[in-house]
Amino acid sequence: MNIRDIAAIANVGVSTVSRVLNNHPDVNDETRKRILEIIKENNYIPNNSARILKQSNTKNIGILVKGVFNPFFSEILKLVSVGIQNAGYTMILQHHNNENDIGTLVGFIKEKRLQGMICLGGNFLNLTDDDLEEVNIPIVLLSVDSVTRKNLKRCSSISINNKQAAYMATEYLIKNGHKNIGLILGEKKDFGISQERCEGYKSALEDYKIGIGDQYIIYGEYEYDDAYKESKKILEENPEITAIFAISDIMAVGAAKASFDLGRKVGEDISIMGFDGMDISKYYEPSITTVKQPKNEMSRLSVEILLKLLEGKIENSHIFLDVELVERQSCRAI
Repeated sequence: MNIRDIAAIANVGVSTVSRVLNNHPDVNDETRKRILEIIKENNYIPNNSARILKQSNTKNIGILVKGVFNPFFSEILKLVSVGIQNAGYTMILQHHNNENDIGTLVGFIKEKRLQGMICLGGNFLNLTDDDLEEVNIPIVLLSVDSVTRKNLKRCSSISINNKQAAYMATEYLIKNGHKNIGLILGEKKDFGISQERCEGYKSALEDYKIGIGDQYIIYGEYEYDDAYKESKKILEENPEITAIFAISDIMAVGAAKASFDLGRKVGEDISIMGFDGMDISKYYEPSITTVKQPKNEMSRLSVEILLKLLEGKIENSHIFLDVELVERQSCRAI
């Protein structure tokens, strides 16, 4: 939502909306009232700081994180914060669980006097350059859905090919003899990363002529507890399942604990595959096979690209990084 959208809804010119926002007297009361009501209804935040941002001497970098508690993001955040501080900037951190990721991003930028921003996580499938028209600062989207397909000009992104990575994980289980493979996704409302990884899972099953059972797909909300409860339920209802692929290591740990409590030994009676390559997947017993994301490189590149954009040395770019399947003790061939 920008000033042009407000003008279109109110059926007036952009200059009229601008005069209302700046409290100029040369707008009739009825028009002013209508515009203010539209602004309120659409939760529009006027970008009063667009000019100020260019003149500001602040050294603030905003970090917007999707999810209040996400251990994978926490590991990345530690590395990003060090890079920002070493460059002489101050980091302003904000967590959110809003469904409107684009609106939250734009609102955060407008409310703070930021010189740049890194957005960690979120669903930006519908993001367009028009959405970022009023926010004239460098933006780097990190670990989001495959926004790079759109080749946006007003932001940069660093991501992995989530569909391909999930395909690789599922194919690994299939090649080890598994046909009844459960899938733990994140949130039902996630149409970005979670959906892309689901597509990779389904594509692998289709390519190997394995029927897809929707009863094998559950949602763990990226939490230990939810993944534990849902895994226990699905294993009780579908005892033929021999492997579970969780799209995060956190949920893989929950699934492993559920399996153990049901008397099924992980790595022998059932195979567990995780995703992210977090430390916990290595130190859990048995250690969990996982698709490792290059978090160190992701963190380093996000800061490096943002700083170069601030210095005007590069144009916006979109980068795909490779993942690695790390074999451990939680999976076996049958």
